[in-house]
Amino acid sequence: MPETADRLNKFTESVIREMTRLTRKYEAINLAQGFPDFDPPGVLVEAGGEAIRAGYNQYSITWGSRRFRQALSSKQTRFMGLPIDADEHVTVTCGSTEAMISALFSVCDPGDRVIVFSPFYENYGADAILAGAEPIYVPLRPASFTFDEYELRGAFRSGAKALILCN
Repeated sequence: MPETADRLNKFTESVIREMTRLTRKYEAINLAQGFPDFDPPGVLVEAGGEAIRAGYNQYSITWGSRRFRQALSSKQTRFMGLPIDADEHVTVTCGSTEAMISALFSVCDPGDRVIVFSPFYENYGADAILAGAEPIYVPLRPASFTFDEYELRGAFRSGAKALILCN
């Protein structure tokens, strides 16, 4: 069987998955992954069933259902005060992990630099690396998790093309 790409060798297992395994081993409460201990509301289950019976059971276009993108663009236009066009500015992904890697692949070329505030969600650094970019880590200082303005300026001066900002 062929070996995986060399660029993957520096990555370890997800911390989230490791914590899930430990919670199972020690019968602890898992706060690492989205495993709810309750069923979804009945009204949601019914609505899903009705949608499937009504024929909403096929893949949408790659960038997301037009009606859904239009609803999102209307909401964001209203909240942000910016004109958001559903066809030009909105792409729907399966989750934030897919959105982040897609965004970095869209913006970064190999050798680019990306600013990542630290601590960070474990995929931010890995996604930058997989996109061929070099992460530049700017520390956030507890307890208020502020950053040093000069460190951030220095990261931009070093040629950063992108900044991952989690809010």
